[in-house]
Amino acid sequence: MKAIFIVFHALAEYSGITKKIRYQVKALNDCGVETELCYLGWDEFGNQVRWVGDKVQKNFGTGIKAKIEKRFEYNSLYQYIIDNNISLVYMRSLINAEPFIISFAKKLRKKGVKVVMEIPTFPYDHEGKELPLPNKIRFYINKLFRYSQAKNLDAIITFSDYDRIFNQRTIKISNGVDFDSLPLKKTYRKTPEVLEFLVVAELHYWHGVDRAISGIDKYIKSEPIQRIHLNIVGKPERASGYALKTQVESLDLGEFVSFLGPLSGEELDEVFEKADFGIGSLARHRSNITKIKTLKNREYAARGLGFVYSEIDEDFEDMPYIIKAPADETPLDFSKIIDFYHDTNLEPKEIRKSIEPNLSWKNQMQKVIFTIFAEDK
Repeated sequence: MKAIFIVFHALAEYSGITKKIRYQVKALNDCGVETELCYLGWDEFGNQVRWVGDKVQKNFGTGIKAKIEKRFEYNSLYQYIIDNNISLVYMRSLINAEPFIISFAKKLRKKGVKVVMEIPTFPYDHEGKELPLPNKIRFYINKLFRYSQAKNLDAIITFSDYDRIFNQRTIKISNGVDFDSLPLKKTYRKTPEVLEFLVVAELHYWHGVDRAISGIDKYIKSEPIQRIHLNIVGKPERASGYALKTQVESLDLGEFVSFLGPLSGEELDEVFEKADFGIGSLARHRSNITKIKTLKNREYAARGLGFVYSEIDEDFEDMPYIIKAPADETPLDFSKIIDFYHDTNLEPKEIRKSIEPNLSWKNQMQKVIFTIFAEDK
């Protein structure tokens, strides 16, 4: 069996999303499905291209024409799929329901190819509010065509608990973990002189890092005994990232909060090794999401960190190493978290063991394969 995993954007190796995509492709291959990754990017000459694996599938050239063509040219990709006897097309939504993709999916299904689309976050309409105008226009176009797009799929992959999205059936999975790529923390400090907290995020407003910063300010003013420090890993270029830096400066918290920028590989491993406790999403309520299964919660657990979050994540609600924050705008209660840390056994190997093997990407992607192809047996 062959599959192609289609991404409608370029990849960035420091990005958690890119890592997730590569882990999913690896998991499909581990499940016995020969899978290629298809994505947009550039070649060595600066041409905009569509890659399949390490080969250029389509060269769009340069300039405005190339920027436009890469958004609607799917005939060559359709032919590639048919010529290579690919039986599963797995697309990752970029909030890009549009006639060209709908036609592409419709033609594939007429040839007997299974077509599914992953919607990474649902509902997602509120996520567009901090985006620039061109992206807001894309959200509007998506609203016009998303029901038609869903009709021309075999299923929608979701990390939510919705049985149907846009009148299409869903396959419900969890975000997974590639355990081979995430080293387990070697050390666990029961009584650290400085308790090191860690945020790893894209720094959108729904991550609620501002609540953590406000919580640090409140905690420091209480003149506590336990010293604390927060490392923030992520790309702070968007408006919400700038706002966080401004918040730290205005509260004079530079001694207690460090912005490390985007990290990957050994640099990220080193930051995790020094961390004592993770901070997950604290403001999903801002985008009208109650239940979600985030990547960061799973990475914290796989690396052996306890953590705090505010949404409902059914894979972790009863775990002894997590603490819940209220889903509101109050500052994060660091006094409560610190008491929890000192009173709870947070041995890294025990935390990791709690999610093996159920939350492996192989286990999750197997659910997709089984559901899509079981009906043909």
